[in-house]
Amino acid sequence: MNTPRTTLYRDKQNGKVMGVCAGIADYTGVNVLWIRLGAVLATFFALGPLMPVIYIVMGILLNKKPKHLYSVDPQETKYWQRVRQNPKRTAREIRSQMKDVDRRLAAVESFYVNSNPSLNREIEKLR
Repeated sequence: MNTPRTTLYRDKQNGKVMGVCAGIADYTGVNVLWIRLGAVLATFFALGPLMPVIYIVMGILLNKKPKHLYSVDPQETKYWQRVRQNPKRTAREIRSQMKDVDRRLAAVESFYVNSNPSLNREIEKLR
């Protein structure tokens, strides 16, 4: 599942330095402020001088976010973030929604067939 929407990119348009933190924030759905704060805290308390090196390497290795992904509806962005976080859960939710639509469509079909005997005969002929 490595489509353009499920890949980690540098987000230069919303980024400050190289767009790495903004890209991680876009990928995970976490506010970019928290990602930046985590990077600063990791620099001072956890990884020390290794954190800037990791940041620069990610800035060099990650591709820039394609322009067509910037003009995306906010609901679509949230959807793809959920897909990246838990693809199985998202597939289950979609299956559930499709079953609900199918059930409602069957109810509508049943209503029209039961109230229209000639339509019922035509449908039975087709089977």
